[in-house]
Amino acid sequence: MRSDEALSWSGLFQLATPVTSAPMFFVDGYFLLQTSTFPDLPRRALVTGASRGIGRAIAHALARSGYDVALISRSLDSLQPVQEELAACGVVAKAYAVDLAHTEGLQGRIAEVLADFGSLSVVVNNAGMGYTGAIATTPLADWQRVIDLNLTSVFQCIQAVLPTLRAGGGGTIVNISSVAAKSAFPDWGAYSVSKAALVALSRVLAVEERSHGIRVVTVSPGAVNTPIWDTDTVQADFDRSSMLSPEVVAQTVLHTILLPSQAVIEDLTLMPAGGAL
Repeated sequence: MRSDEALSWSGLFQLATPVTSAPMFFVDGYFLLQTSTFPDLPRRALVTGASRGIGRAIAHALARSGYDVALISRSLDSLQPVQEELAACGVVAKAYAVDLAHTEGLQGRIAEVLADFGSLSVVVNNAGMGYTGAIATTPLADWQRVIDLNLTSVFQCIQAVLPTLRAGGGGTIVNISSVAAKSAFPDWGAYSVSKAALVALSRVLAVEERSHGIRVVTVSPGAVNTPIWDTDTVQADFDRSSMLSPEVVAQTVLHTILLPSQAVIEDLTLMPAGGAL
């Protein structure tokens, strides 16, 4: 690459015009531009489902980009290694045990996290669960469990963080959906419905919060090689070597966050090069 050229924020696109003034840094094999996105806002983020998989990778990408990170998961023990890894990047990382599956009172528990952690400019709603089963035989309790974690918990988190983001002058909310929100896959009914509803929630939220300077991004990955495939609620056998890595998803999310404040990618689908599995 010539010295008068640079890679764009995620390292995935080459700019058509020379860039000479923006400093660059190197993260996970990508050159990233240090942009002036929301220059007056603190580089502080909250990530749910941060103990493993996509959430852990996103937390790492943010920390390496200079963000302090509030890490949320069910277990403090599972978050401790992540917290230590992020602290080694020279940022503040705090871990909070919050079971997002218990939606009653969840808004208050997230508010307690914010009271301890402080101001935010980025929120990544990543926590969720997979579920396979034909619609005809899915028990109501299972259906509700999927909706509670994949949709209602996000709704509650959003309600909890909006006052902080508004008071701070804006920021970015990233909701992790799935390609299953847009394509029909047999036996993924409850999961698909929960993720499709999340896309709709994100679109309405984007319209409602623009006047407050809040951007809302939905990232819908195809199959990602994460521990979700090892859970009891998912019965599927795919070639995991053909899946996206959590790190690729994380860099894509980081790209949307680091865009200048006057731009937003509201809906992004990220697929394995080989297509849907």
